[in-house]
Amino acid sequence: MNVNTKYLTGISILLLLFFSCNDALDIQPPSEITPEAYLNDASHLAAYVIDKYDYLPHSSPQGSWISTDEHTDNQVYQNTSDVFVPGEYKVPSSGGNWSFNQIRECNYFLENVIPKYESGEISGDESVIRHHIGEMYLLRASVYFAKLQALGDFPIITRTYTDDREMLTNATKRQPRNMVARFILADIDTALTFLSEVSPVVANKTQINKDVAHQIKSRIALYEGTWLKYHKGTARVPGGNGWPGKSEDLNFPSGSIDTEIDFFLSEAMKSAKIVADKYPLTPNDGGIPQPDDAPVPYPIGQNEYFEMFGDVDMSGYSEVVLWREYKIGVVTNNICRGFQEDNFYTGVTRSAVENFLMEDGKPIYSSSIPYKDDYINLVRKQRDNRLYLFLKEPGQYNLWINRGSGTHELNPVEAYPWITGAYGGREGRMITGYAVRKFMNPDAAHALNGGSGISHIVLRSSEAYLNYIEASYEKNGRLDGDALNYWKQLRARAHLPEDPFVTINATDISKDAENDWAAYSGGKLLDDKTLYNIRRERRSELFSEGFRYEDLKRWSSFDQLETNPFIIEGFKLWGPMQEWYKEDGVSYLKYGSSGGDNNVSIPPKDGGSVYLQPHRANTNNRVYNGYRWHKAHYLEPIAVSHFLQSSVDESVDGSPIYQNPNWLKEADTGAID
Repeated sequence: MNVNTKYLTGISILLLLFFSCNDALDIQPPSEITPEAYLNDASHLAAYVIDKYDYLPHSSPQGSWISTDEHTDNQVYQNTSDVFVPGEYKVPSSGGNWSFNQIRECNYFLENVIPKYESGEISGDESVIRHHIGEMYLLRASVYFAKLQALGDFPIITRTYTDDREMLTNATKRQPRNMVARFILADIDTALTFLSEVSPVVANKTQINKDVAHQIKSRIALYEGTWLKYHKGTARVPGGNGWPGKSEDLNFPSGSIDTEIDFFLSEAMKSAKIVADKYPLTPNDGGIPQPDDAPVPYPIGQNEYFEMFGDVDMSGYSEVVLWREYKIGVVTNNICRGFQEDNFYTGVTRSAVENFLMEDGKPIYSSSIPYKDDYINLVRKQRDNRLYLFLKEPGQYNLWINRGSGTHELNPVEAYPWITGAYGGREGRMITGYAVRKFMNPDAAHALNGGSGISHIVLRSSEAYLNYIEASYEKNGRLDGDALNYWKQLRARAHLPEDPFVTINATDISKDAENDWAAYSGGKLLDDKTLYNIRRERRSELFSEGFRYEDLKRWSSFDQLETNPFIIEGFKLWGPMQEWYKEDGVSYLKYGSSGGDNNVSIPPKDGGSVYLQPHRANTNNRVYNGYRWHKAHYLEPIAVSHFLQSSVDESVDGSPIYQNPNWLKEADTGAID
């Protein structure tokens, strides 16, 4: 039967709320849907499934879209993560990612719905019913992917369990991570047999479809293939030295660890190509919308690429595969306020800024174009257009439409970045002096505290382009025709020379390594300039979209921090830009005090850096001497409570669960390596 009007109306409302998020920046009413009685109709299935859409990767922004690259060499927050402070990242007594609540919700649905569907007990359009079943398989795969990233080896559970201790104990046995990854891909393959090409409920790309499944599959397969490759031989890979699992549990269906790597990379290529060939890149005119009275006016509607990231309706952009809809008064976020006030206390690093190419396609150290950083406008000049577009520049307008309709129209024009917290009496600060501009919308109606209706891209096809390029090169050691074509398209859109060998031939990895953690794998400097520039391209294209930390993890790109701590730097404060920070001719920059009340790091004349070092204003800062790392931190420790709950004798050692490498089964202890 056809979907009725009542059903469509209900679904349209749900779609406005379809990604629930507990973050304070996502303001929406809580919802708890679906006891068993409601799984008898297609509309019930839809309500249950949509309530779980925040299980999708990158569906629930952490703080804001601006801040999702924090705690990497791309962006930093005013507070530092425990993972970069030896001894501070500890085994918890409870909590963590060892949880089965989301898995149980997925399994509950599949356990109840599939038998009902097979026996014809669910009323509604069959294509809609099948589609929702496919959605749930993909959602379960997404939950398991999050577990894989956080914990590696993990139990594979496909049913719900009663409160039987022995049964639950047996179910908690960890499976090798490659088998978990294979299970995830199998779930996605099953999802693809049920999913429609286009959602039969809403066709505006706010719901899962086959292409969404393919792109997520490419991401997961690439992740696991490169994890196995770059962590091979360590305790973090099944069968590696010190792996805590049992030898009898090793299982490489393809024959060996190397053929497993090949399997995953091949799967990544196949799925990425399906999406890349179907979704052309959104064109980039190169300019930033600005009003007629701006120093450089630029009309709204001319640059689709820039406006795509901060639009309200993203359905018309060719590159968007899946997006989350927000609506003022229904479900909102706080993105616009962050642009106006403090960039959410985050800052772009000098490392990220200098890793972008010059407009001739060459790194800053080998280009014939002089690189200048005395002012932020000079940093953006003659650069990769993505840096020009998405790095804020003082004097640019933030808001000029519907002025007066917002509550936080604090800075329609920012004269300079506030780095001290003192500017205008604000508590927040742009911690590095460099600020993100990627998700701007000039409409002041969105500048409400917690009341923005700017929508959010969950998946865009450029990632599929990048996934294919990387997977194919990692698998074959060369750029095939498709990879080269995709790379040329990305570079052309960034207003760079299309030929990547312009960059490759001009690259000195040892110089890039001064600021780029991805120049390393396993503590060793890369010696393949093509591979390194594939990583650079990914960094530039996906800048500030939440990929960087997990990319660095899978490439094993943190090891060098064990012996070579990294000091985060921002803009070139100690030059002409220091003149911005004066009142009545007197600087309010404070440094060199032993009282812990400094607001900036010391200048070169006192032994410091010409660049702002945000974590070195006061010597009591946890990372004053740089970001450091333990190999144990690649995987999270499992909380002690989970060993006790799964124990046959209520002791830690009586649990079938083994702890992750270089962590103890003792609460409040740090990594041992």
